Amino acid sequence: MKPEIPVTIRALVPTPQGVGVFLTDGEKQKTIAIFIDPYVAAALTMFAKGLKAPRPQTHDLIVSILAGLGARVQKVVINDLKDDTFYARLYLLQENEMGRHLVEIDARPSDSMALAIQQRCPIFVAADVWERAGDMSWALDQAMRQAEEEEKPDKDDEEPPPKGPENDKDTP
Repeated sequence: MKPEIPVTIRALVPTPQGVGVFLTDGEKQKTIAIFIDPYVAAALTMFAKGLKAPRPQTHDLIVSILAGLGARVQKVVINDLKDDTFYARLYLLQENEMGRHLVEIDARPSDSMALAIQQRCPIFVAADVWERAGDMSWALDQAMRQAEEEEKPDKDDEEPPPKGPENDKDTP
């Protein structure tokens, strides 16, 4: 088995094409970005905040099916990077009357991360993938600064002070 780097989701940043999921290592020395569609990003955000949809969503269905088969998500590994596309493996632990088995499934990183967050499982990046992936710390810092700027009230948008006898210049 290849060496793996444990990572955490540092931020989700909306983009014109979807959402950037920024993953960082424990020392926060490097951050990589995986771009996912907005629907999976919404599910990921919901799971991270501990919210539940009024009706079961696709990831809820997957977890229910796994539970029915005596399996649960053990971990997620972002295991490859080809032509700017990340690949992942979903590791399931299946325990039943026939024993205990580790099942490895090819899956999209977005779905894998959503299941990991929902099931509170660790996310890893294969060490060779971590080394080949570009450091996107600068992009995350830029997005965070831009978000802070957008949150600051613009002086042109400020409301004028309320008119009253002390502020009304037209009254004698």
